[in-house]
Amino acid sequence: MPQTPIKAGLALTALLVLAACGKQAAAPEPVRAVRTMLLATDSAGMTLEYPGDVRARIESRLSFRVGGKMLARKVNLGDAVKSGQLLAQLDPQDLLLAQEGAKAGLAAARTNRDQLGADYKRFIELREQGFISAAELDRRDAAFKAAQAQLDQARAQSDAQHNQAGYAQLQADAPGVVTGVFAEPGMVVGPGTPVFSVAVDGPRDVVFSVPEDQLARVREAAALPGALKVRLWGENQASRDIKLREISAATDPVTRTFLLKADAGAGFDGKLGQTAIISLTLPRTQQIMKVPLTAVLQAEGQTSVWVLDPKTMKVAPQAVQVGGAEGNQVVIASGLRPGQEIVTAGVHVLTPGQTVVRYQDPGAANTPATPVAPAASR
Repeated sequence: MPQTPIKAGLALTALLVLAACGKQAAAPEPVRAVRTMLLATDSAGMTLEYPGDVRARIESRLSFRVGGKMLARKVNLGDAVKSGQLLAQLDPQDLLLAQEGAKAGLAAARTNRDQLGADYKRFIELREQGFISAAELDRRDAAFKAAQAQLDQARAQSDAQHNQAGYAQLQADAPGVVTGVFAEPGMVVGPGTPVFSVAVDGPRDVVFSVPEDQLARVREAAALPGALKVRLWGENQASRDIKLREISAATDPVTRTFLLKADAGAGFDGKLGQTAIISLTLPRTQQIMKVPLTAVLQAEGQTSVWVLDPKTMKVAPQAVQVGGAEGNQVVIASGLRPGQEIVTAGVHVLTPGQTVVRYQDPGAANTPATPVAPAASR
């Protein structure tokens, strides 16, 4: 019994200690040192680069004009072909039989026409002698004209069937290089089924794709002399000027890009299918702002920078829109104004409203940030 007040006192003391611990204030957030810069307007001229490849201006898919079983293939992938060269052969047996049938029909039509022509001449004499009526002579005349029309029809069918027999041979329309083979001997191909793809000798195009949001300025800049250039990948050659020739009217349904074709010009020695790098120099834009790449923060799909309030020395995030890149600097299209002070280093450890101090190199005077001289534009 006498120990009860002592136990109660110990319990009360423990409760007071716990309460005191729970009321302790959180440790103050550390004041971080950051590098800053004052924003100033500048001018910039960006160079955009796109991957592309070299293609023939004309690339034809050759096919038979008749169907049949393919007997032979005379060329292989990558072979150079001449105009009129035999590329493949179909089984001509059925076509030759049809040609013979057309010839027989032509002969029958000619015999019938000759017979009715001879009869018509005799009936003319009989009419002159008064042995037949004029109506009978008209019927004979109509029969002769019908026979002549049937002869003309049979002749046309015979000529067409002769051509059909010749279509069993697939020949090159122009000199070029075989870039694709789509059928092999033994296959039955239908009329118009592609058998070969041939890149015709002649002008070469450089083909590349441009995203939707860049098409307008690419179209505008490419019209300037010397703005569009190409260099072959993996070769130590200087870039050469090319001229934009064709812009696709619709985007690719998968990549959502527009296909562009540029004329490589005379003397271009790029090989078919070779990778090329297309560079487009955009005209210089005035009154823009450039910030170091280290100043830009990307979070949750939004691009922002930290703006420093020199009165309170606190930072706040500011959303910006990036207009492009120029070396190690980012061109800011909107979201900032000249004279603002932004953080250029240490952006990933800051929180909104955090107090900071300007970082000073050891031995340097503690002076406010000054505008950074713009980097030379490429």
